[in-house]
Amino acid sequence: MTDTLVAFDDVLASYDPALGLEVHVELNTNTKMFCGCPAVFGGEPNTQVCPTCLGLPGAMPVVNAKAIESAIRIGLALNCEIAEWCRFARKNYFYPDMPKNFQTSQYDEPIAFDGWMDVEVDGETFRVEIERAHMEEDTGKSLHVGGSTGRIHGADHSLVDYNRAGIPLIEIVTKPIQGAGEKAPAVARAYVSQLRDLIVALGVSEARMDQGNLRADVNLSLAPKGSGVLGTRTETKNVNSFRSVERAVRYEMQRHAGILDEGGSILQETRHWHEDTGITTSGREKSDAEDYRYFPEPDLVPVAPSREWVEQLRGTLPENPTQKRARLQADWGYTDLEMRDVIASGSIGLIEETVAAGATPQAARKWWLSELGRRANDAGVDITDLGVTPAQVAAVQALVDGGTLNDKLARQVFDGLLAGEGTPEEIVAARGLAIVSDDGALSAAVDNAIAANPDVADKIRDGKVAAAGALIGEVMKEMRGQADAGRVRELILEKLT
Repeated sequence: MTDTLVAFDDVLASYDPALGLEVHVELNTNTKMFCGCPAVFGGEPNTQVCPTCLGLPGAMPVVNAKAIESAIRIGLALNCEIAEWCRFARKNYFYPDMPKNFQTSQYDEPIAFDGWMDVEVDGETFRVEIERAHMEEDTGKSLHVGGSTGRIHGADHSLVDYNRAGIPLIEIVTKPIQGAGEKAPAVARAYVSQLRDLIVALGVSEARMDQGNLRADVNLSLAPKGSGVLGTRTETKNVNSFRSVERAVRYEMQRHAGILDEGGSILQETRHWHEDTGITTSGREKSDAEDYRYFPEPDLVPVAPSREWVEQLRGTLPENPTQKRARLQADWGYTDLEMRDVIASGSIGLIEETVAAGATPQAARKWWLSELGRRANDAGVDITDLGVTPAQVAAVQALVDGGTLNDKLARQVFDGLLAGEGTPEEIVAARGLAIVSDDGALSAAVDNAIAANPDVADKIRDGKVAAAGALIGEVMKEMRGQADAGRVRELILEKLT
């Protein structure tokens, strides 16, 4: 069944959107949340498990102290209050990839609550209020085999890998974000992007969306314009890129409006995001808190962080994101418009790392926002997932600065980097991309250009030096863009003036 979608402008004319983001952050502790199993990515299936994370009878959990520390630092960085006393609860539901048939989480007593983060979209600042940041454990991973979509429908059988079961998670839940209007999709993207930058700066997670270190659930509802109420929400689960967060919000706004315009009602449900088609499909009817039958976890003692410890951790926080952006803009000499474009592209961290690796701020901005931004857009991926690192960009620019490459040849090096052909230096050597500065080869090419364009040569002899550009173009064409344009110009003028 195909969803009826309303044009985005028509949605805004009739409805007010409200957003809610639930972001799961997988912590980079050495061990799992409640046991000593290694918490590393990519192990052979079911090799990083024990009786505790498998939920076997008699196994007793113990809280990971480093995970608590990370949770407090995340809460503080989000301007949250830190609980003086909190405890874990059992969230009861059955999923095949949750071996205990309940998840150890926090319910009505989160470790961090009542915070906020300011995000900027097109020069306008939106305050995203944080309802809570609570600790929990991750589930295992199901692999559905034999179907065409990787989902359970149509699969022949399913396999379960419990390596991820018990990995420490922090779930960060926003309060409803209202008043964003047409910018709602962009606000959602900007929030998740800035939150990821903050998590990376804290050093508590790799926050790689492609590996599931950071996953976003997107809640969306529409209400009649000007009503001031909240509509029935849907929750799109496990959206795994900034670009998809924005697209999912936009799609759900258009889908909700299509249902409401036809007199229907929105079903409170979870939905799946399909990256390939850019649509959502129904998952299951959304449960309310009482359906999970929460009760306090009897096998774990409460967590009561001392105020002294909390203040010590406050002293370890990285620079405030808003202040950091202002400092970087001043350091880099960007105009307000240039900085706005950097923030919108989600590349501020990439540019910072590229500058730290030796490139100038303008060169770093040029590559990330133009060449690499275009490639990411063409590939339908976030720029952070493109596959080119800041160190590689800085190395390419160093080759340009040193005269080995020009910008045109540098673009071919990026082709090689994306194809996995090695380092920039190795790609230049293998592809024969280095600029030719040898006077013998250049002089011969200049002579050919002069002979082929006598009218242009005459203009230069008559003092019209600007005409040399045409001959330079001919030489560059003959030498496949690898001539030293500056030296070519010098040779042309030496021969004709």
